[in-house]
Amino acid sequence: MEVTPDLLTPYKMGKFDLAHRVVLAPLTRCRSYENMAQPHNTLYYEQRAAPGVFLIAEASAVSETATGYPHVPGLWSQEQVEAWKPVVDAVHAKGALFFCQLWHTGRKKSHTADFGAPPKLETEEIPQMVMDFRVAARNGIKADPRCQWVPHQPVLVVYGHRKSEFFPASASGPLYQGQPAQRQHGSSLDNRCSRLATDVIAAVVDEVGAHRVGVRLSPFAGYTDCSEADAEAHALHLVHFMDKLGVLYCHMVERRKCVNGNTGKLAIPHRLSPFRKVFKGTFIVNGGYDREEGEKVVRDGYADLVSYGRLFLANPDLPERFRKKVDLNKYDRSTFYTSDPVVGYTDYPFLSHETQVA
Repeated sequence: MEVTPDLLTPYKMGKFDLAHRVVLAPLTRCRSYENMAQPHNTLYYEQRAAPGVFLIAEASAVSETATGYPHVPGLWSQEQVEAWKPVVDAVHAKGALFFCQLWHTGRKKSHTADFGAPPKLETEEIPQMVMDFRVAARNGIKADPRCQWVPHQPVLVVYGHRKSEFFPASASGPLYQGQPAQRQHGSSLDNRCSRLATDVIAAVVDEVGAHRVGVRLSPFAGYTDCSEADAEAHALHLVHFMDKLGVLYCHMVERRKCVNGNTGKLAIPHRLSPFRKVFKGTFIVNGGYDREEGEKVVRDGYADLVSYGRLFLANPDLPERFRKKVDLNKYDRSTFYTSDPVVGYTDYPFLSHETQVA
């Protein structure tokens, strides 16, 4: 008799065997000085690693102009590859699976000293941006000193974006700000999406293989003036494209919690079903989940895996706490993005109350 899966039952994601369905979401932490992984970064990920745990690293910039925020890691140089290797080794020594998220922050590109909005991206710049992703993906593979065909191949590739960042045709999208769709690439969804989004994904798949590629989408992020309906339509088109390529997983962020009319309490809207139906690979959800809600969506088949950000940040042994149904450490928002190498980073206690310090 087949057992209904729950949050803590094993899961096979492609060739990777996971111990449970709890995933570390990618979290920008602003602790990688000079865009290089540091020893305290190694400890941070090592603390959250365990046999069969799936960890997604904070976003790594694909070029110097892609950072958007101070002290974020990069993967555009060999020096950065070497800096990532100790992190990768430590995570694998604990038996965990490690993916590296690649990103370009769009209109928050670091062309300006204050990390503000740069000039619009010109059409002729697109090929170079696509190449930046390809090179960063190649570097991600290099960050593992072992052969790339080893079963627990570590640093794999995820592309993260906010709302229309994948959709350059949006009238106010972060990459093509102020360029109407029909004037730039035609009016069809295929034309409007393919020039950047699909080119980036296809290039990364070509570089490292679809079985090593996941895509993270945030169609409800509200980051630009793009309408929610337009963002959903673009995202659905893109998910179709990913499915045809055989991308390993689709990682989607829920719309922000809203008040339930029946209970008066905040609730997750659960708007991702259309994407779930389209995508045949592993489907990961994120956004306001706790243990109980995560259990429910896995049991109902709404998702295969659930990623946790703030809870995993504050509880390095989050899967074990879920298993034992014990209280969780409370996170401190004021230290989410500080540059301190310990406070709010590696000092959250384990169940044993033994805190490691870099």
